[in-house]
Amino acid sequence: MPSAPAYFERLDETRFRPTAHVGGAWNVDEQHVAPPIGLVAHVIEQAHAARSPHPMQLTRLTVEILGTIPMETVEVTSSVLRPGRSIELADGTLSHHGRPALVARAWLQHTRDTTALAGSAYSPMPSPDDLDPVDPTQMWPGGFIASVGEIRSRNLETGRGQAWIHPTVPLLAGEPVSPTARLVALIDIANGITPRADPRDVAFPNLDLTLQLFRTPGEGWIGFDTTVSFSGAGLGLTATVLHDEHGPLGTIAQTLTVRPHSS
Repeated sequence: MPSAPAYFERLDETRFRPTAHVGGAWNVDEQHVAPPIGLVAHVIEQAHAARSPHPMQLTRLTVEILGTIPMETVEVTSSVLRPGRSIELADGTLSHHGRPALVARAWLQHTRDTTALAGSAYSPMPSPDDLDPVDPTQMWPGGFIASVGEIRSRNLETGRGQAWIHPTVPLLAGEPVSPTARLVALIDIANGITPRADPRDVAFPNLDLTLQLFRTPGEGWIGFDTTVSFSGAGLGLTATVLHDEHGPLGTIAQTLTVRPHSS
């Protein structure tokens, strides 16, 4: 599949073709779920904007990963579950040949001026200039990992680390995408930023992703303050506080299934 300067190319109202940049890390012949999750968020936002004269901000996105996605055309649809003047609940589904692979629900809210109340007790991250450049392709294969742009990170201990990523590949060719959808198209990478185990020895894919935002993300660097936990029973959790260059902006949680390759 030839490379292209975006993760997806739109074919029609609901169908999208992945480019080589979407290639997965667990299996290079499958899609990494990060760009498809971003695509679902984009379609949810588009559908909402088409029916609302005053578009709202996506503040929570929950995604269930129902199966793998081949490097082939996918269909994405969205509908409103709970309409409202100030709060709305919408859903989105990404399917391949009629089989749902991702299902998502999103809360969207109208914004208002609460500048006098703004603040967060989440710890700040060091700036990108204070962290070291890294090459994630030394550990992870696939077109998506190779495409994510500049990465600066530090490991604090096993399963605990911080990273800044400056994405360079747009989600869709020739189509504007919101800062939120741009962020969503990257954040599933959190599970591989500071792994507790070498992925060549242990598989730990996530079954889901829950994003919660308390403000609109910026356009530049995206920061990940991440902690990975494994139990002794094959269960795991990756928890991340998201940042941009203005400070913390939300959280991610990913449920893991931990599978040593020898078992």
